[in-house]
Amino acid sequence: MPLESRVDVLIIGAGPAGIMCANALALAGANVRIIDKRPVKVAAGHADGIQSRTIEVLQSYGLAERLMREGNQLHICAFYNPSQDGGIECTSRSPIVFPPTSARYPFVITLHQGAIETIFLDSMKDHGVEVERPRQPLEIEISEDIDELSSPSSYPVRVTVERLDRIDEESKMEIIHAKFVVGTDGAHSWVRRALGIEMEGEQTDYIWGVLDVVLETKFPDIRNATAIHSENGSCLMIPREGELVRLYIQLSDTDVADFSSSGRIDKSKMTPQKLLAVARKILHPFELADPKEIAWWTVYIIGQRVASSYSVKDRVFIAGDACHTHSPKGGQGMNASMNDTHNLAWKLAQVLRGWSSSSLLKTYEHERRQFAQDLINFDKEFATLFSGKPRTAENADGVTHEQFMEAFHTFGGFMSGVGIQYSSSAIVDPKHQKCAENLIIGQRMPPQIFVCAADIRSVEIQDLLPSDIRFKVLFFVGNLTETRVAELKLLAEELSKPSSFLHKYSPDGNISTVFDIITITAGKKDDITYNYLLVPAFFRPHWSKVLLDDADVTGSQGGHGYKTFGIDPKQITLMVVRPDGYVGTIVPSTAIADLDHYFGSFLVPRDPA
Repeated sequence: MPLESRVDVLIIGAGPAGIMCANALALAGANVRIIDKRPVKVAAGHADGIQSRTIEVLQSYGLAERLMREGNQLHICAFYNPSQDGGIECTSRSPIVFPPTSARYPFVITLHQGAIETIFLDSMKDHGVEVERPRQPLEIEISEDIDELSSPSSYPVRVTVERLDRIDEESKMEIIHAKFVVGTDGAHSWVRRALGIEMEGEQTDYIWGVLDVVLETKFPDIRNATAIHSENGSCLMIPREGELVRLYIQLSDTDVADFSSSGRIDKSKMTPQKLLAVARKILHPFELADPKEIAWWTVYIIGQRVASSYSVKDRVFIAGDACHTHSPKGGQGMNASMNDTHNLAWKLAQVLRGWSSSSLLKTYEHERRQFAQDLINFDKEFATLFSGKPRTAENADGVTHEQFMEAFHTFGGFMSGVGIQYSSSAIVDPKHQKCAENLIIGQRMPPQIFVCAADIRSVEIQDLLPSDIRFKVLFFVGNLTETRVAELKLLAEELSKPSSFLHKYSPDGNISTVFDIITITAGKKDDITYNYLLVPAFFRPHWSKVLLDDADVTGSQGGHGYKTFGIDPKQITLMVVRPDGYVGTIVPSTAIADLDHYFGSFLVPRDPA
């Protein structure tokens, strides 16, 4: 008889999406297991770029400092195009995150996937979760019983798992009964195929090779991200940790594939040395010496597809490469995957705790599938420009440098992740967008430095928004005039009532369990009449949670937050930041009832008994 067990969440696949999900759920205290059929984690190569928004996400889990310490930073992207003498020349350089002022981290971090995964694996281990290897799923069954599917205490998903490292039959098989299953098992996902979910889209004719090497060259932008269009093809150069450099090299179909038969990549027709030979032609007249080290290489054909569905019965979900595939040129692969499960994990955790109804889970597909479709649309245009022939005297229909730069800047917010916006849903309500005209509801809370009112140390607002599955309610209360303090006292009385949304949706009666209150005042630190203790106690659960919109003591950072966000300090404005750092809604204090409606659409009211 096989072993049988129960778990809240079973994650199948321990790539970037899987370990992001496992780590987030472990931090939330969920009973989670993660399995992978590979005997060991990725050691080199694969995905390697962490975009600006993803660095913010890692910071919200306390992991960004190590990432920045171990990785390489890219601040500039150089662009090379054909020169008149038949070679290539630099035609411009641009900040890699555009516009750079939109980002807390105006750079990309490059580090091989195995090292990035280790950061998560170490955090998971600290919270009692480790990847179980090598284990592969054999069968998955989802109950058809409506009552079982709707019960928060049931385990309606049955997964049969085989341990590949065991010989004895008794311990080789295990049947895992799960409340939820998350399939993060890559582009050839077993979970997706077992559920009959189709991938919609197409395969392109673009074939690329990838080479991670230590190079000796006099190419001047070897330590900058560099996009090269030459008459001999295209190349993307990405410097990595240490002395490594990654080369994405455009190939012809005759190099690696026989499209008359299978249309698949024939890797046996390619070698690292052949890839280097193609790269040398593209980079002419700059020379590439034989590399000191070849760390990893591969070839691939670009596919642009999105899964027809991201979930089955709101009990089994797919994420990452299991539900979208695209080219790596825009640096989105690992970022899109990790942000899929960053979006999903807090929703699963809230449902598991009984805070939210299962309807919340429907917003995962609503938000992330639309993102994936936008990603494919971006990728089609960007990959076409990148793989297209450059415009020359002999090729008047080719891609111009201006066209490429326009796309680079137009899609800047999308590539960095800071411009991604979720559309209206139960958890995104733009009804009162005019209360903060410069802060877009549905986008992530942008960086902004305030000062702590109690000790005037500078505080980055994002650092007060950790990924701890709680909603952050920000009160922008303006100047603490006598009239305003009186208004705040009345508002505190209103919000202290059992009928207020803060009490109604706190299951144990403790507001701080589900909500974290942060108050932001207007004023000047050197104003001797300013006293943050005038803020009613309700709005300052801790002295560190009252901020002042002013510059720090050096005058070099902070201040102008109200103006930056487009918030009127003459009004009292409430902002809800979701557990994943995205702005859910904004309301004036005169429309508090709208917050009750907002949270009432997915949170479970507290049992009055």
